[in-house]
Amino acid sequence: MAVRIEIDIFSGRPNPVIELKGSEARQALERLRPVRRLERGEPGLPQLPTLGYRGLIVDQTEAKTRGLPRSFRFAHGDLFGPRLLHRAEDEDFEEFVLRRAGLAKLRPGKQMPDAVRAEIRRFRATRQNWPLRKLPWPTKARCACAPLYEPDWWNVPDRQPFNNCYNYATNYRTDTFAQPGQAAGAMYTALTCASVRPAAVADELISSPRANNKCPKEGTSLRSSSGRTLISTGTERDVTVTGRTNRAARP
Repeated sequence: MAVRIEIDIFSGRPNPVIELKGSEARQALERLRPVRRLERGEPGLPQLPTLGYRGLIVDQTEAKTRGLPRSFRFAHGDLFGPRLLHRAEDEDFEEFVLRRAGLAKLRPGKQMPDAVRAEIRRFRATRQNWPLRKLPWPTKARCACAPLYEPDWWNVPDRQPFNNCYNYATNYRTDTFAQPGQAAGAMYTALTCASVRPAAVADELISSPRANNKCPKEGTSLRSSSGRTLISTGTERDVTVTGRTNRAARP
């Protein structure tokens, strides 16, 4: 018996994962045993993807236990999956996972477990308040050279799990969960603009720190007649504005 648990919280880098086997996996699945079906009016999952914590993704990688699908999601005591819309035996299963995930090894270090707990609380409020205020649609295009808004193209099983916000911002599918500089052999060494900026430039993005949020004119690419659009790569208070050099590269 084996269980893989992914803490679904990041978008630009791989999520933390823990793998349990034998008695530990059995104990985890006992905690996840469905005890009652969720009632009408109880919060479900947001119908649209959100940033930040989005629950735990649980995969039974070997023999499947009775009463649970091979893959499902857990959030705040609730279970979601094929024929699964139930309350779990252990409503605090997220804390059980956090104590075993080794999150203190991730940036920002010792503060990471508490940061995840804060995200869990934030996502609870998101679930309780869903749906959020609707935005007018269609919206006025702020950047005429930006790629078409096509979430249905990206959000499919053979693309979404293997591509991230860097792929989306550069409009380039790699299926490698791309990172700035990775393809050029010059990947960043720290999550700071001083490190991410040259890595992105190595990927042939154009550093435009004085762009002032104004979209470049159509047809100003260095490599082709297709235009550029602004994207930002940065962490915390630092932001680097760069120009994407290929508008229609999405392979």
